Amino acid sequence: MALYIESKVSPRQHYADVALLLANSRIVNYGAGINMRVVSLLASATEIVCALGAGEMLVGRSHECDNPDWVRRLPPCSSPAFDVSVSSREIDTEVRRRLRSGKPLYHVDGELIRELRPDLLITQAHCEVCAVTPGDVERSGACALTARQIALSASSLDEIFQSVRHISQALSLEPQGDALVRREQERIAAVRQRVKAFRRPSVVMLEWTDPLFAMGNWGPELVEIANGELLLGKKGEYSAAIPAEQLRDADPEYLIVAPCGFNLERSLRELTVLEQHPWWQELQAVRKGNVAFADGNLFFNRSGMTISETAEIIAEILHGVSFGRTAGVRWRWIEAQAASDVPRTMVSRT
Repeated sequence: MALYIESKVSPRQHYADVALLLANSRIVNYGAGINMRVVSLLASATEIVCALGAGEMLVGRSHECDNPDWVRRLPPCSSPAFDVSVSSREIDTEVRRRLRSGKPLYHVDGELIRELRPDLLITQAHCEVCAVTPGDVERSGACALTARQIALSASSLDEIFQSVRHISQALSLEPQGDALVRREQERIAAVRQRVKAFRRPSVVMLEWTDPLFAMGNWGPELVEIANGELLLGKKGEYSAAIPAEQLRDADPEYLIVAPCGFNLERSLRELTVLEQHPWWQELQAVRKGNVAFADGNLFFNRSGMTISETAEIIAEILHGVSFGRTAGVRWRWIEAQAASDVPRTMVSRT
């Protein structure tokens, strides 16, 4: 911020200059000696590029790219097309309105992308709502500015691993891609092995609160790995809105709330939304203090390099096993409530 205040250039030019500085101040040798300039408009793809050891190839990012933390210094080439600080119900209403009318959910800065001169542009084609799509890029006029574009689409763990290999191939880093997939698979296998002897408790994972969305895609696979019994949501299928009464009728032993795009602090604000249901305190998960709110943005809803840690978080919630100190940082318990007139507090049980 201080650098921008002192410079006498536009924000767009400032970011372009920063990206050029980051890219040109180092000599980078990857694979067959190919030096590439990459703009990633997908947070999970940015994670993958960095995990491949190719972070220095990045010259631009989406507004959602935040992991690893240093990528925030890169120029953001996209932005939401509407105010996303409003309530979850208002966000859902606006998203549906825009989808019906054909209006964009994201704006892409085609001029900035032109200034960044990428060799590779990465987007996603899995979900119109979750992140920038090829259609958003086409509307911006940036399609003709890039030598190559790839659009990832992942609804399962296998497809996430395919995304890793797809990016590694595009960057001429196939051996690093294979090694990265093996490492993640081994970490996931370690979770499965550690909890396999425990009883399988029932659980529901919510990806949105108003209306309720039961988590789908790779989420059910992670619950299976963590030795839980998922009552709502289907493996490999899109997360879907459900009547609120379905949660009441399912009455899971555990409830995990991890709204798409919300960090832990923002997720915790959704407790008041759920408490408006007249049957909320009748749920056994609520009575027993088995309701956990989590960072859905960085973990549960991101098809990148945090999937193995997400499996560890679920195992910690369901079975109390520790894979590192994540409670209170990545997720948080909601204290059991015995009476409706007693104020709720949020605590960590670890």
